[in-house]
Amino acid sequence: MFAIYNKGSVGFRSTVDNLYELKKTDAPDAVQLKPNDDDLFQEYLTSKKGKDTQQAINAYKKVANIDTSEQVFHVKDIMTLEPVYIDQSITIQEAYDKLKDVEVNQLPVLGFSKKIMGMINKKTILNLIMDDISNINNILNRKIEDIYLDEVLTTDPITDIRRVAKVMLDFKLDAIPVVTQEDILVGIVSKTDIIKAVSHIPKFQLWS
Repeated sequence: MFAIYNKGSVGFRSTVDNLYELKKTDAPDAVQLKPNDDDLFQEYLTSKKGKDTQQAINAYKKVANIDTSEQVFHVKDIMTLEPVYIDQSITIQEAYDKLKDVEVNQLPVLGFSKKIMGMINKKTILNLIMDDISNINNILNRKIEDIYLDEVLTTDPITDIRRVAKVMLDFKLDAIPVVTQEDILVGIVSKTDIIKAVSHIPKFQLWS
């Protein structure tokens, strides 16, 4: 499940397929049947009519090419817990200093009760300065809550990490905040987290 937040309000919460439709980006490849899958599909239909439940399930697994031995990893299995974030009440200067201190590309911006408001990075700050370069001090002293932040794409803890990895590639994202149904930030998953998972978890495969 994915969600899009704009200034703390949810503008979208749905499946990955609907996300691609919303953003007009190519959706994940559709499942295509193999040459012999027509026979398997007929086997599934026949067994279902005969009310042989186990046979129907086994036939369905063949049709869907389901490997029951393959472990599915969710975002919660690899995400960074208790990620560094900034409060929307701090100044742009303080946000910039925080980005430098923790040596990350971007940070979640949170509002009341840890609800996510957006993401901020050095490019956002630089653009603000360039728009009014004669008033740098005034810009840096403004509070985060007083500036416009782009909408932020989030995911939830139980989303299949393979879907998240594809979304990150397609939408050119370095990281995605992990948010509960109550809009509370509980983690963040980055490209680094995914690379570490591939390197250290023997059974973890991005593309099965």
